[in-house]
Amino acid sequence: MNKKQSVFKNIINTGIPFVIMISLGIVIILSFLLSATPFKTLRYFFFGSFQNLYYFGNMLNSAIPLVFGGLGISIAMTSDNFNLGGEGQVYSGAFTTTIVAVALAPLGIFGGIIALLAGTLLAGIIGGLSGYFKMKWSTSELITSFLLSNAIVLIVNYLITGPFLDPETNLLATRKVPEVMRLQKILPPSSLSTGAIYAVIAVFLVYMFMYKTRTGYELRVCGANPRFAVYGGLDVKKNMVLPMFISGAFYGLGGGLAIYGTFFSCMKEFHVGLGWNGLAVALIARFKPKAVIPAAIFFAWIGSGAKIAMQRCDVTLEIASIVQAVVFFLITCEVFQRNYFKKKEELACK
Repeated sequence: MNKKQSVFKNIINTGIPFVIMISLGIVIILSFLLSATPFKTLRYFFFGSFQNLYYFGNMLNSAIPLVFGGLGISIAMTSDNFNLGGEGQVYSGAFTTTIVAVALAPLGIFGGIIALLAGTLLAGIIGGLSGYFKMKWSTSELITSFLLSNAIVLIVNYLITGPFLDPETNLLATRKVPEVMRLQKILPPSSLSTGAIYAVIAVFLVYMFMYKTRTGYELRVCGANPRFAVYGGLDVKKNMVLPMFISGAFYGLGGGLAIYGTFFSCMKEFHVGLGWNGLAVALIARFKPKAVIPAAIFFAWIGSGAKIAMQRCDVTLEIASIVQAVVFFLITCEVFQRNYFKKKEELACK
């Protein structure tokens, strides 16, 4: 390895702190370039989310679906599968949860649970299809999950604006779920609900599943070294379908809880960004369940700070998209570069 590669590798090995510093540096640069009052903009961007309970609670609330998406992607990636269908999975899960909840309104909370399970199951099946195609015909789950997602988004858009459109509202949305099924607010007047508690529980359960169960161990072995897993007698084909199903199910669960806790009806394209941001959260967390919550909060903080700065200053919301894109780009480069150096070192040792 030459000196230039060595320096770059040391930078890459700094990992997440390096990415955070770069992304925050981009915020500062953009503020001075785009704002007539850059110091005011930076104050609201960095500290606006903490100035009252409303902003703080809403920031935490926007992190909830990102936690579930991050967990789903982490499970898939740990098992050497790549799920790019998060957008369609979270959208289909939210839509199914809403429609079933409205239909089962007479059953109260019990109907709400059934609806949430239905949305979770459908999203899981959609994710599992890509795993099945990979197992059956060796197709790339990265491509099939992405294509299925795009198709499902169009189908759900049609259903929302057509057969299931609420005639009593001017919004492009379904009917609202019954009040008895809605999650309780825990930090009024913000939108933060008990969904945050479920997110913490989900992180704990995923950690226990991945590191304390035999199935989780098999998924990790298949992801780390598929050839060794075959020689060890593990069912590699099963571990192509199962993690993709679980990944989709977590996306669907996050979408359903977003309906119960925040939106109360499935609005057209409310899902935009949730799938990709969940992927970014998983990348920041390095696919470790325990790191998903801080990664989701960091990503939610960027979005929340940009909204507050837009409301109080002269910048647009796109500043958040730029910063999030930089984070996504740097983290992706970090992952691929780490794998590149790892493989190069392995070849050098042979």
